Amino acid sequence: MVVDRWTDAEIDRIFQALADSTRRDIVGRVVEEGCSVSVLASAYDMSFAAVQKHVAVLERASLVTKVRRGREQVVHGNLDTIRGAARLLDEYEALWRSRARRIDDLLSEN
Repeated sequence: MVVDRWTDAEIDRIFQALADSTRRDIVGRVVEEGCSVSVLASAYDMSFAAVQKHVAVLERASLVTKVRRGREQVVHGNLDTIRGAARLLDEYEALWRSRARRIDDLLSEN
């Protein structure tokens, strides 16, 4: 299970970061192609500093990385972490589907 690879604190950081719609949008924007923080900031109705804080939360959760390119910081999606989070959710889905099938089987026996 993916959980074996991450600590509870790391899993919490990932899903707490993804709990915010702006941060989910940022990840979506940078997952295929990097984007500078200033370009990201222009896409939102909030200050540059607020967008920087969102990026910092995503970076602490390892969902994005920042690379300096000249005077700009370019944000890229970290596909390893994103795929790992997706696998973790898939594993939880499989677990709950299995439990639901067992409940169905028990109910159909009566």
